[in-house]
Amino acid sequence: MTGTDIAMFTEGTYPYQYGGVSVWCDQLVRGMPGHNFQVVALVATGAEQCAWPLPDNVGSLVAVPMWGATPVGSRPGRRARPGFLTRLAELVDVLLDPTAPPSRLGDVLRDLVDYGQRESLAANFASEQAVRLLSDAWRDRWAPGDPSGAPSPATPTLHDALVALQLLEHSLRALSHPPVQADVLHAVTNGLGVLPALTTKWRYGTPLIVTEHGIYLREQYLHGRNTPYRWPVKALYLSFVRHLCALGYHEAEVITPGNVYNKRWEERLGARASIIRTVHNGVDPADFPGLDGEPPTPTISWVGRVDPIKDLETLLRAFAQVHRDMPEARLRMFGSPPHGREDYVRQCGTLATELGIADVATFEGRVDNIRDAYAAGHVVVLCSISEGFPYSLIEAMTCGRACVATDVGGVTEAVGDTGLVVPPRNPDALAQACLSLLRDDDLRRRLGAAARARALEYFTVDRAIATIDEIYNFVAAGRRLPTAEPAVPVESALEGAR
Repeated sequence: MTGTDIAMFTEGTYPYQYGGVSVWCDQLVRGMPGHNFQVVALVATGAEQCAWPLPDNVGSLVAVPMWGATPVGSRPGRRARPGFLTRLAELVDVLLDPTAPPSRLGDVLRDLVDYGQRESLAANFASEQAVRLLSDAWRDRWAPGDPSGAPSPATPTLHDALVALQLLEHSLRALSHPPVQADVLHAVTNGLGVLPALTTKWRYGTPLIVTEHGIYLREQYLHGRNTPYRWPVKALYLSFVRHLCALGYHEAEVITPGNVYNKRWEERLGARASIIRTVHNGVDPADFPGLDGEPPTPTISWVGRVDPIKDLETLLRAFAQVHRDMPEARLRMFGSPPHGREDYVRQCGTLATELGIADVATFEGRVDNIRDAYAAGHVVVLCSISEGFPYSLIEAMTCGRACVATDVGGVTEAVGDTGLVVPPRNPDALAQACLSLLRDDDLRRRLGAAARARALEYFTVDRAIATIDEIYNFVAAGRRLPTAEPAVPVESALEGAR
């Protein structure tokens, strides 16, 4: 089947930001010139500029702003329409019930879609009645206080209710977006990114594919630790995200995680094992030929998005130990922060200064040719606390570089027995693994050659695109997918290094 119309739904990634998910989207769209794509992108304000040039088979791009100004026609006021309050009461009831099945949230959101296409959700969420409704339900069911009548520190306040409703209103803005028409819907994330896809599925009955590179819910849990909200707001919002992710799995025809590790989280949230198909990321070998030679100075390379989830603090602390034992060693970090996270670069720079390594641990920004970043080091490190199936790892492997990586997400699936895997947030283990490779030329080169062979066998872009193309064709035709999973051996990386 050719000429299938695919609606692709993204959140904070393609085509407005760089990063692994955006690389995957661009590969997919360009690798399927016979299919027609519409891209619906959740963005922050709508003022963002495209970071990726769009190929000819992208027929339309629609940005759905989630923050910024209140939507046109939304005039927050004192009163909410009774029909909205009924729907809000049901939504709050679902979010305060950890046992509520996904279908209950689905029923509520369907009603909100119908309402949001006619009325202003933003104005209704901002009403005094809405704040009072949440506050009363919250106090009665979640934090009733102690028997003496004294309020618990976790008792939600009116301000908490106002903040929580603002978060929910912004999160649900996609429900007011006009549904698109296509043969297949493809949400390349779960969570908020699946909402505009659901509006179309419920309107037209279009089949939905959900792809997860990292686990959306897990990353929201990690991110939630650093948000400025009080505990009741965090807990309610994370309950919303958990219910929403379960709904995304429930409504999908096919779920395509980027690694086998993700399946455990997905199944625990209710995803049916029979509809899960693992599709590992892949790279074009022509873009990453094997590297000849190594830098004259012992060097560790890091490549990625400069973001707290990449945990560069642990890398800097580990490198301080490496530099202490090997004073000639250098650390070169390539990449830039996403918009709004520039303070993290400054935070890491301050830490490097405190550790006394600012002159030998350098932030070098983006490079025109990412292969140059891998060529800059003897060893490539990944130190994240959460990952899906990281491109930087398989790109480095395809170049023939030995890697040290934290045991998160699909890392062990990628590395197999061709690199060293260490626990996350463990600078001692990370430092020792880097030192062992920097000091042992034979081991480093043997693992690098094995890494390239593994990547070429299992992790090419042609293989990934062919699998997704097959899934599109089956789903568009209303046929069941074959049950076979791709066979990628996952050996113990530490065993392979002994």
